[in-house]
Amino acid sequence: MDSRELLAKVVNTTDIGSGGGGILNPKQANRFIDFVVDQSVLVADARLIRMNTPQQDIDKTNIGTRIMRKATEGVDDGVNVDPTFSKINLTTVKMRLDWELTTEGLEDNIEGTSLEDHVASMMARQTSNDLEDCFIHGDKTSTDPLLKSLDGWRKLARANAHVVDVAGQNMSRLVFDRALRNLPNKYLQRRSQLKWYTSSTLLQDYLWSLSLSTDFGATFGSGAGQIAQGAAGLGLGEPIVNNGIGGGQGGAANGINGAIRPFGIGILEVPLMEEIELGSYSGATGASHGAVDLTFPDNRIVGIQRDIQVFREFEPKKDAIEYTQFVRVANQIENADAWVAVKNVKTRTL
Repeated sequence: MDSRELLAKVVNTTDIGSGGGGILNPKQANRFIDFVVDQSVLVADARLIRMNTPQQDIDKTNIGTRIMRKATEGVDDGVNVDPTFSKINLTTVKMRLDWELTTEGLEDNIEGTSLEDHVASMMARQTSNDLEDCFIHGDKTSTDPLLKSLDGWRKLARANAHVVDVAGQNMSRLVFDRALRNLPNKYLQRRSQLKWYTSSTLLQDYLWSLSLSTDFGATFGSGAGQIAQGAAGLGLGEPIVNNGIGGGQGGAANGINGAIRPFGIGILEVPLMEEIELGSYSGATGASHGAVDLTFPDNRIVGIQRDIQVFREFEPKKDAIEYTQFVRVANQIENADAWVAVKNVKTRTL
């Protein structure tokens, strides 16, 4: 079943009850959640919690480090190690989406009555995009009607995780190096499970820095992160530019020149990560700054409550069909200590 067929089922009155609306049954709700997740980039990479109630606690257990000790035969030293227990709270907020179609629009459109299903599919895709945007950039102090719903991962990380300020540096190996040096060593035991997250432009800037040669300009970046013409590693330029290597999914594998993995860690390209932040360092100019995150995928938690509602109602006075969709969502960071948030990364000036 493709996305249009799925959304046609979601908004069909025979599926959501008489009267044109109501709570989706568990099977429909799960399929709707699956569709929203599949249409996203970052949410699909996160840990998804399907919630049955508005609030849910996730238990955490921490043992600590160096808890073993030398034993002396026949001696009970009376030392016991107590695990530390804590909880992560997920509390959902209610989100809504409204749209309408006029009868004339349905009759006169080239798609005819199938336009209704097509628009429903588009709205569900937009639901996915808006939720991901809010999970990233949400800020309860914002005046934006979407972003004020909850505090997103960027705000949560900058308040609780390890924050690295590169103060206007362009995207280069310096940014990745500084992030790694600020991640506690105990998490590097799981290096293969870590992942970089950044925006499309900053990823392009990094690939550009690798492809520098006499054909692409003399230098890239500034200060300690500047890369000069002829610097080590510029031999990657040909396969990056011409062979399609790099990008959010790593591109095609061509021996040692396969996926671009800074310091052995893969990159996920997240197009919705903004690159329009004002710099917060001395001398910053322009709203042209982005961010880079380093963490484990399951460190991001998304909660979606199963009580999803889609209402469909015909308004005779307007000669239009009105739709109202409600969904309840939450997000959290499981372990802020295993997260490095890099800010003030300047996008390359063209």
